[in-house]
Amino acid sequence: AGEPLDPSFPISKADPHSTFDEDNLVQTIFELFLAGTETTTTTMRWAVLNMVAYPDIQGEGRVQKELDTVLGPSRLICYEDRKNLPYTNAVIHEIQRDFPRKVINENCLYLPTSLTARHQTESNFPLQGTIILPNLTSALLDPEQWETPRQFNPNHFLDQDGNFVKKEAFLPFSAGHRVCLGEQLARTELFIFFTNLLRAFTFRLPEGVKEVNTEFVLGGTLQPHPYKICAIPR
Repeated sequence: AGEPLDPSFPISKADPHSTFDEDNLVQTIFELFLAGTETTTTTMRWAVLNMVAYPDIQGEGRVQKELDTVLGPSRLICYEDRKNLPYTNAVIHEIQRDFPRKVINENCLYLPTSLTARHQTESNFPLQGTIILPNLTSALLDPEQWETPRQFNPNHFLDQDGNFVKKEAFLPFSAGHRVCLGEQLARTELFIFFTNLLRAFTFRLPEGVKEVNTEFVLGGTLQPHPYKICAIPR
């Protein structure tokens, strides 16, 4: 196994043949914060805003009723519980499907990639090195795949009996070699955060506020406008 590396030993001298250097380390840490926390936080901000905008979906008749019936008030929630919470699971998926145009991460919608020699066709067009921008929003909002693609509708992920249904067109984490490396972690975090919040609180607009602003603020990710809500303990 060898001796442990002295933390004070310069990275560049640890292994003269390594391709990992200090610049790589800085970039990796940057990506950890950007891709590992910021995108999940943004999705949760949209999720809470969505529950305020659609109180009938949040309320005692839907998500909260299912959580109370299946989990009770104090049982520890784990990711495996999603199998017994089809409506709640559908709502979480619909939040991700409905807002891809708002939550843009480095793997989801517009990350550039380059074509290689294996993409070459019989034409003389020089494909190798060409930058392409895959737009997966087209799959998430495809009217041939979703009954009401421009509306927030958890029934997109439910069959006639209320069972959860996976959809091939659901690609918020991209697909193939460009798929988000943190997909499973993000799925787990979103489920546990969302279910714990909805079981503990009901989210409502402050008194005197009639509607929420669902427009976005342009940035590295598309954030909701700052908003105030009331988190009422249940």
